[in-house]
Amino acid sequence: MRIRSGGHDYEGLSYTADVPFVMLDLVNMRSIDINVENQTAWVQGGALLGELYYTISQKTDTLYFPAGMCPSVGVSGFLSGGGYGNLLRKYGTGADNVLDARFMDVNGNILDRESMGEDLFWAIRGGGASSFGIVLAWKLRLVPVPERVTLFIVSVTLEQGATEIFHKYQYVLPNFNRDLQMRVQINSEYIGNTTNKTIRILFHGIYQGNADTLLPLLNQSFPELNVTREICQEVRMVQSTLQFGGFSTSAHVEVLTNRSAIPKTNFKSKSDYVRTPIPKSGLIKIWEKMFENDMSEMLQMYTFGGKMEDYSDTATPYPHRAGVLYQVYKIVNLIDQPSDTTMISLKRIAWLRSFDETLESYVSSNPREAYLNYNDLDLGFGSGSYEEASVWGERYWKKENFQKLIQIKSIVDPGNFFRHPQSIPSFSYI
Repeated sequence: MRIRSGGHDYEGLSYTADVPFVMLDLVNMRSIDINVENQTAWVQGGALLGELYYTISQKTDTLYFPAGMCPSVGVSGFLSGGGYGNLLRKYGTGADNVLDARFMDVNGNILDRESMGEDLFWAIRGGGASSFGIVLAWKLRLVPVPERVTLFIVSVTLEQGATEIFHKYQYVLPNFNRDLQMRVQINSEYIGNTTNKTIRILFHGIYQGNADTLLPLLNQSFPELNVTREICQEVRMVQSTLQFGGFSTSAHVEVLTNRSAIPKTNFKSKSDYVRTPIPKSGLIKIWEKMFENDMSEMLQMYTFGGKMEDYSDTATPYPHRAGVLYQVYKIVNLIDQPSDTTMISLKRIAWLRSFDETLESYVSSNPREAYLNYNDLDLGFGSGSYEEASVWGERYWKKENFQKLIQIKSIVDPGNFFRHPQSIPSFSYI
């Protein structure tokens, strides 16, 4: 059995298998019901984030949901892996803002939070719901946002001091005002028409307020970023989703509901979490390693801190909380290749794996943390024993959470009916 809710699945675990299988596709379960007065929403399991954001925006500009930036992500998969986004530093993960669920277990019973119990409700909010059953719908807490938020993008190269600016970013932004979130995008490129390479870093900020409030804060704590009023844009929250999703802020918001407007991509990616600022010497080693690739790579750093410091690692199965400065997302693009087995694709993937080794000294360890929603079969997929499963399981969830997830799985699905290569194992199958 494979369960597909319609969004991203980096290893295709929701729609592929190496044996004959049945796929349950929730694509037609896309109903979204917004209650502005109660600040809640019921969202069916096949809806996408873009559809949720659009539906909220048709009712109000002062409520939103703290979910991801890409409109093509499925709501259900996003929430069942924890889920981070532009409101993370103010309101936590998406899973932190789930109030209830309608859930079908292996026996066909449809349960809500009360009837499933708090352990199973805990597990499906970050532990990978498809290991336990089928989430038919989620009840979400909508959170307050201002009528206008401020966007800005700062672009710098090594020649413009990018190394020094990113080095300071690591110290300033995780401790900054919770209303500011920043995505940092890093890639290599040629310098002009030469064959010499440089690194370009884009600092993409979103502030829950106006530029008049933001600029004095940045000028005091991070003047090197040089954010000016001229590059600030004050927009509705839904327009910020357009920009982070790759559209113009002036695009019609209906595009968020157009599944065919979203480009298909092909890539291989990995994730990490940074808990100690990387020294400048380490950053230089990272840039040099990027220069070895063919410019198909991209890094994205996503700022943590803020509200995430208020949660324990065990509040939900998602454990990457207090002490995380930022998340690292590493990708090589294969979109120009007919498959991931061409010589060029294999060379890029090999580079990504070697880059993973380069980063090992600078990211979290014991365990080296990874994000479930960026699932990565390179981490392993065996579950014949706890020792085998823990190689990947403790990276996604850490030891305490992983062991609790196994205990819950063993109760609600002892026969291991709901399974895929990185699903939670049942004790009876270890």
